[in-house]
Amino acid sequence: MTVMIPAWVNGTLTPVEKLEAHQKGLKHKAVSVFVMNRGRVLIQQRAMHKYHTPGLWANTCCTHPAWNEDATDCAMRRLDEELGITGLYPSHRDQIEYRADVGNGLVEHEVVEVFVADAPDTLKVTPNPDEVMATRWVDFYDLTADVVRHPGEYTPWLQIYLRDHQTAIFGDLIRA
Repeated sequence: MTVMIPAWVNGTLTPVEKLEAHQKGLKHKAVSVFVMNRGRVLIQQRAMHKYHTPGLWANTCCTHPAWNEDATDCAMRRLDEELGITGLYPSHRDQIEYRADVGNGLVEHEVVEVFVADAPDTLKVTPNPDEVMATRWVDFYDLTADVVRHPGEYTPWLQIYLRDHQTAIFGDLIRA
């Protein structure tokens, strides 16, 4: 199935095939979500058949919006598609642009709308095996330290978020 995402080509936002955007390193729109519960972050391990960064740990979910799709709607859709999570209402935290080599000659050059959602203790998570091979809740500070100690186990974008944008994304959700 061909997936078209919003990307900038010669300065104009236009629909581009997702793989082509990554092969050419085109700047494109993206969405990332962090689900939090009392200082813990829900992270996911990407399925092994993903065409980039398979088996690496990432934030709760991330994706590319469809052409003309609202970023908040996209975040809620992807929480459901990847993890079976419904009933959360993510709040927008920041827009972040980054460029990262994700292996196999592919580049993520994303303009990301980052969202955070607070989860109840009773949150039900049902990972889609086509997308996710595992999930776990991890203390925010333990995650930050582990990403520094073992960067090869985590996606480049999670490393960037935690290293460069921690306050903008998590602000009041982390312990002082």
